[in-house]
Amino acid sequence: MSLKTSYLGFELKNPVVPSASPLSRQVDTVKKLEDAGAAAIVMYSLFEEQIRHDAEELDHFMEHGTDSFAEALSYFPESHEFIRGPEGYLEHIQALKSAVDIPVVASLNGSTLGGWTDYALKMQEVGADALELNIYNPPTKPSETSRTIEDNIVNILKHIKSQVTIPVALKLGHYFTSLPSLADRLEKESVDALVLFNRFYQPDIDLEKLEVVPSVHLSTPDNLRMPLRWMAVLSNMVNVSLGATTGVHSGTDVIKLMMAGADVAFVCSSLLKFGPGHVKTILDEIVTWMEEHEYESIAQMQGSMSNKNVADPEAFMRSNYMKVLTEYK
Repeated sequence: MSLKTSYLGFELKNPVVPSASPLSRQVDTVKKLEDAGAAAIVMYSLFEEQIRHDAEELDHFMEHGTDSFAEALSYFPESHEFIRGPEGYLEHIQALKSAVDIPVVASLNGSTLGGWTDYALKMQEVGADALELNIYNPPTKPSETSRTIEDNIVNILKHIKSQVTIPVALKLGHYFTSLPSLADRLEKESVDALVLFNRFYQPDIDLEKLEVVPSVHLSTPDNLRMPLRWMAVLSNMVNVSLGATTGVHSGTDVIKLMMAGADVAFVCSSLLKFGPGHVKTILDEIVTWMEEHEYESIAQMQGSMSNKNVADPEAFMRSNYMKVLTEYK
């Protein structure tokens, strides 16, 4: 039986990859993830704001105006919460590369085209095997059209691809007018992988303090439905690696995504809840299911339940929408 898969040009021993999270901040934890069977690791993100400001400037940036706007402090972490600055992040890449044998994917998180993107090359120079680019910029102005938002994403990708030779994955949200159209544009700009989907952490309001506060909720298996649907649709439209994230908690979740057409399944919330050893639990569940259903490899199941290969392709589209609304009891 073979659990091997390919992602970003790497042959991986299985499709289970811990996604960007605090788990990658400690070398020992990453080693535990590798020992449990993780096929690669995506590091926690280095943010545009960290790169554009040195420590003193960052403190000023976060504190300026807080007397005028009670919610201002809620939008940015305290300076001490940035565990490592840009140089420390590069050093951590080197530390992880020295400690583990699995691919180490650096994560760069930003929203605008600027000098911060130059750190992609620095990440490559210190040994990162690949880069995951996370562009998070929720539109809040009437002047920001769908086209300008997509152009910004494409331009950032083009700039980074012009600088590095390592593979670049782009982590997308699902809030796009036409996701297939954007995916097609990104493929034409030589993106190496698409990751579906970025989770947007929505803020809450504290009614006692009258403050806007950060709110983080771990995913549940129900959150798998969104990446599952779009994986099944896009896997037959683009010729790039595909990673699925959000809602991956068990071996059966991974199997569903593989059947929809994913190359890898990214795991985060369940690892934060159960610890690094949960990777082995997921892999054991995959093996057990494959044995019971007589599958010899991950490759055998990949794409078998995609939009192209299912008996009723409309099950992923509007007909499913109508059926759910009319038949619920």
